[in-house]
Amino acid sequence: MASVDSSWISWGVGVFLLKPLKWTLSNMLGDNKVPAEEVLVAVELLKEKAEEVYRLYQNSPLSSHPVVALSELSTLCAGSCPDERTFYLVLLQLQKEKRVTVLEQNGEKIVKFARGPHAKVSPVNDVDVGVYQLMQSEQLLSRKVESLSQEAERCKEDARRACRAGKKQLALRSLKSKQRTEKRIEALHAKLDTVQGILDRIYASQTDQMVFNAYQAGVGALKLSMKDVTVEKAESLVDQIQELCDTQDEVSQTLAGGVTNGLDFDSEELEKELDILLQDTTKEPLDLPGRHIGSACPTFYTNSVPNPRISDAELEAELEKLSLSEGGLVPSSKSPKRQLEPTL
Repeated sequence: MASVDSSWISWGVGVFLLKPLKWTLSNMLGDNKVPAEEVLVAVELLKEKAEEVYRLYQNSPLSSHPVVALSELSTLCAGSCPDERTFYLVLLQLQKEKRVTVLEQNGEKIVKFARGPHAKVSPVNDVDVGVYQLMQSEQLLSRKVESLSQEAERCKEDARRACRAGKKQLALRSLKSKQRTEKRIEALHAKLDTVQGILDRIYASQTDQMVFNAYQAGVGALKLSMKDVTVEKAESLVDQIQELCDTQDEVSQTLAGGVTNGLDFDSEELEKELDILLQDTTKEPLDLPGRHIGSACPTFYTNSVPNPRISDAELEAELEKLSLSEGGLVPSSKSPKRQLEPTL
């Protein structure tokens, strides 16, 4: 604790707290013998207790302003710090970590906390002292209003009892006292509203300052990140991306088309040739039995494909009917069957 300002600790507490620690340190450096009744401090546990007290303050209504009275903080930390020595040791530890500072103002000790868990506390300035005085005035006015409200209620009860007892004059005096007290309450309410309005504006200005600092930091970071970025560079980059995408599409279309070996085919001519092939497949020539090669007999076609399982006799009968129909001769059903030559 040699590097920590402990002037705010009273002489009695200093003798009770700091002197034994320094004496113990000097004795431990001198020899290895430690008295059995000596009180020692576990530094790691002290750091944990200091962190606990800091979180307790951050989660309390006192954190609305960084400056708080030492007595109020002691009341808040009564559950974590059961005795005065532990409470002062915790404050000294927080003071060593630059998270609190303690100042004595007009005979009253005040404690200022750092704004954030990782921020360092700043010294107490006139603004902090002024805000602290306004907060004390607000608490004083609130207590006074509450006390006068209770007094006005008592005057009202006294007037009621005097009226029931038939003491009219006493009841009137009690009512007059009640009215005077209510007027004082109204005046105090006006002053309290003024003080609270000032505090609200101070808190709002502090919030505005924090927002302004955040905006300023954000603008600086944005400028740094956009240092090498311009509109021209962005447009050029977009054009390059579009050009690469077009090139990729052309390559994909070229690969999908395949290799034509330098031959260029007309799709219309291919379609016509395909239609001719489809028509020819439906017409196949018939080889007539008994027909001589080179004769002038015309060639006949059929639209049906003969079933290979039909007998030869059935095929010859079918061919004979076709030949007679083509030549214009139809055999009579009563005449015997004979071979007729078809006329040309």
